[in-house]
Formats: sequence, structure tokens, C-alpha cells
Amino acid sequence: MTERQATPEPLAFKPDLEEARAHWEAFWAGEMLERPCINIRCRKAGAEEVPAPRYMAGAREEFGPVIEQVLAYAETVHWGGDAVPTYTPSFGPDMFGAFLGAELEWSDDEETRTSWAAPCVEDWREALPLKLDPENYWWQRMIRFMRELGQAARGKMLIAHIDMHSNMDALVALRSPAKLCEDLYDCPELVEEANNQVRALFAPVYDELYEAAQMWRSGTTGWISAYHFGKTNTIQCDYAGLVGPEHFRRYILPALEEESSYLEHTVYHYDGPDALIHLDDICALPNLECIQWTPGTGGKPFIEWMDLLKEIQAKGKSVYIPCSVAQIEVYQRELDPAKLFYDCWAKDEDEVQRTLDWLVANS
Repeated sequence: MTERQATPEPLAFKPDLEEARAHWEAFWAGEMLERPCINIRCRKAGAEEVPAPRYMAGAREEFGPVIEQVLAYAETVHWGGDAVPTYTPSFGPDMFGAFLGAELEWSDDEETRTSWAAPCVEDWREALPLKLDPENYWWQRMIRFMRELGQAARGKMLIAHIDMHSNMDALVALRSPAKLCEDLYDCPELVEEANNQVRALFAPVYDELYEAAQMWRSGTTGWISAYHFGKTNTIQCDYAGLVGPEHFRRYILPALEEESSYLEHTVYHYDGPDALIHLDDICALPNLECIQWTPGTGGKPFIEWMDLLKEIQAKGKSVYIPCSVAQIEVYQRELDPAKLFYDCWAKDEDEVQRTLDWLVANS
């Protein structure tokens, strides 16, 4: 593995990278400089609009035009505050499962553009051991995509790490949620063996993609854009909402602890009210700094979960706040600004600066 250099290489699309880095380092330490961290972006003054690449761009298209669009889009954005220019490559939410041999299927609906893994395990006895085939099509394609993205983006912007969906989420992709739930009762030892094998692949998969995109040059983010010069990502287990505390603590919690300990800093994607039964366990993870709460489909709006956000902060974790500029005043009044970061878009660069100035004056 490449030895990391002492300081990040500069980024042309983020001239104030070092200033943003200082804010992020304070954030990861549970502290604050003159204001909370904020990713606040707008279109650059006078720049023509260039759309961002669609979700899963590059999964089935040639890489070249996608990479050109990534760079063209990023150059038109004013990356204000602590926003670091970044792009997250994705072939869909079940990439880890695809790396292990599941076939990806594709939505024909452009509005819900996504992919999913077709379950391929009928019997764990026949499927084990789970291994990463170095020649797996989707694995090789992602490595090539990361490599070409990293080369093109060098000195301009970051390439974020992928949305891993590792641990038990990978087993869900291979088996299906309902059948995996049955397996917890019918063959728990086999599930544990499969889970242990997937857990052992987290670090090799992370490192191979980290190296391919040369993330060590300027730092990285996960798909939640919290920046760190070293290794970071957004981790998760969406399957947690389908199991009770006993199964969560046996199968899921150890995997999350391993992942958060392997990374230097970590955001947790907390998916929906059904998983709130595990809040104390998740907040007790010592190497997890921040939680991205997701209310779930059909749930009440994010801003109406203020009591939960306060509870998370009271347990020592920071919270991710996706919001409008106008909503910042509400969150700033209700929450500890040292334990949050905002993520929003402004209408122009003047509004970006006014927002930053207001945060300094009101923190």
C-alpha cells in the first residue's frame, strides 16, 4: 500500500482546502473553530449550468464521457465553507453483493433509477466460503472506473469511496431479506460463518479502491461528504431494522465496530425508525463520530426529528444536517453546533458568504 504523504495535495476546485481541513479536523474531535462545519455550494458566478452525472453513471456506459461530465460539473460549482469537491462512483446499492457474485438487475424507470442484486444463494452450505474473485466483472469494472476517475481528478477534486453495503447488507443481497431472517433461526451458525467471511473482506475491498483512485493524495469522503485526509467512509447496516437486539448484537454490532475501528473517522447512515431500537448500541461504538439520520419513506420530515437529533448529540455523537439555508437558524438554536455539520445549497456566492458570516456571529 502507498505510504501517505504528510499533507494533502492542493485541489484546483478548492483553493481553501487547508482551511476546510482545519474545520473538519475540529469536527472529528468533537470541537469547533469559529463556526460549525458546513458544506454550502452554489453555481459559480457566470458559469453555464452543467448537470451532475446521473446516479450509477458509468455502470453500463463508457467511462470517458462520464468522467468528462464529472469534471465539467465540479468546475461550475462554488464549493463554499467546508465543502470539498467530490464525486461518488456507484453501480447501485448492492455493489458488495455483486463483487461476491450476485448479478445486478436494473430499473427501467428513469425516475427511480437504481439497481439491485438478484439473490443467488439457495443454500449456505453450498455457497460457502464467500470469496472475492479477483476477476469478478463488477469488481474489475469498479477498480478501472476508480483508477480512471482518480487519474483525471488529480489536483482538481476528490473521488469519494463507494457506498459499501457490506456486513449483513451484503448477505441480504446474496440471499434476500426474508430468507436471511429465516436463516437466523434455521441455520444461525452458517449465517455467522458467512458474515465472518464478508467482514474479513471489508478492509481489502476498501483498500483496493482507495489505492485505485489515489485517495491518499488529497483525502476522501464517503457518499456523505464529510472530509478527512486519511481513511473515512459512511458505514451502515440497513438490515438492522429487521432484527431485534439479540441478533443485532450477535451479527451486526461486531461488524460495525470493526469497520469504524478500521477507518480513521466514520459517519453512520441510520436508516429509518424501525432501527431506532438499536440507538444505544450504535451510539456506544467508540470510533463512530457522526450519524446521518434518515427518516425513511413516508416518515415525517427531517426537521421534525429534533428530539432524536438532540438525543444523539447527548450520547456524544455529531449529526449530519441536510437543510435549506433558511433552516440553519432553527438547527443552530436547537442543537450543539460543535456536534453537527450542515449540508445545503445557496442561490449564489453572496448568500454563501452571508451564511458563513452569520454562523460565525451566532456560534
